[in-house]
Amino acid sequence: MGGTNGKGSVCAYLESILLAAGYRVGCYTSPHLLRYNERVRVAGKEAPDAELCTAFAAVETARGDIPLTYFEQGTLAALWLFQRAGLDVAVLEVGLGGRLDAVNAWDADCAVVSSVDLDHQAFLGDTREAIGFEKAGIFRPGRPAICGDLTPPDSLLAHAEAVGVRLLRLGRDIRSETDALALGGTWQCRMPDAVLPALPRPAMPGRHQFGNAACALAALSSLRAVLPVPMAALRQGLATARQPGRFQVVGQAPLRILDVAHNPHAAQALADNLADLPPGGRVLAVFAILADKDAVGVVMPLAGRIGHWHLAGLDGDRGLSGPALAERLAPLGLSATVHATVAEAWQAACREAGPADTIAAFGSFHTVAGVLTETHG
Repeated sequence: MGGTNGKGSVCAYLESILLAAGYRVGCYTSPHLLRYNERVRVAGKEAPDAELCTAFAAVETARGDIPLTYFEQGTLAALWLFQRAGLDVAVLEVGLGGRLDAVNAWDADCAVVSSVDLDHQAFLGDTREAIGFEKAGIFRPGRPAICGDLTPPDSLLAHAEAVGVRLLRLGRDIRSETDALALGGTWQCRMPDAVLPALPRPAMPGRHQFGNAACALAALSSLRAVLPVPMAALRQGLATARQPGRFQVVGQAPLRILDVAHNPHAAQALADNLADLPPGGRVLAVFAILADKDAVGVVMPLAGRIGHWHLAGLDGDRGLSGPALAERLAPLGLSATVHATVAEAWQAACREAGPADTIAAFGSFHTVAGVLTETHG
């Protein structure tokens, strides 16, 4: 499961549907928000500390003199646990890119690329064409592949043809038909060899979630000969899937939203979701971002929707301080207040907001984690 944005949501739909169908599911995702255990789930539950420690010890013993990165160690530990858990199916999220990612050491029965856009350019390249080639590296000859990008790069399409996959594309081969939702009804997913009718609205809010859900449904449809899923499980899984930090509502009056959007493509989706909210008061932002991200590119799609910005700093080697963030954004002329930490920015936004206002915290997984730590301890 790869992609610039949306891959975590597709994993959540797959895991939820397969659990509803009665399968024993392992799910490996990254990054985590509050606990490393979030990355490794077996049968819908986070792996306990003791099991993770045992897995890491096994990897450490086996590696000998071979150096491993943090992510490579974590990936091997997760797969070590999965191999011993008696799983029916594993849902694996690619960490970065695809072609050279540690998760790509395993051959997927079906590969999904949810979207292709600019992020991690230092590793993947500066264009969608370069990044598309890296994402397509998870495709396997003779096996199905799903692309959720409505305008996929030519490099991805060419690689799919070169390796001989059956590529199904959202917007062409896969369609989410949502007209009935305007009347409070259901939607349907149409594919070349199947139509899935009377589907409930995806549990995770936002118009882009219909595309993510459709990619998950198409992946399951492509595997139905070996992994059959009844319609009841499809509907239940769509209606109950959860992935923290994806336009997550954590409070009302004021409406409080958390979103891990940290690149321009994700920021545009966040802007679209804010535009779909009922008319009300102002939108206040709590915004913090890592130093190697495109802060201006993230802010631009949202600048016209947000009345005031509470800018915050992030710690760590890749962190960007509040004053440094304000300096980057100064040419945009935003109405902004600078804070040292995400917690301080969140507290200030909550004091400022009226009952009809909206507070949106975004810019990084670290931003969302800072708010969750502040609100839940």
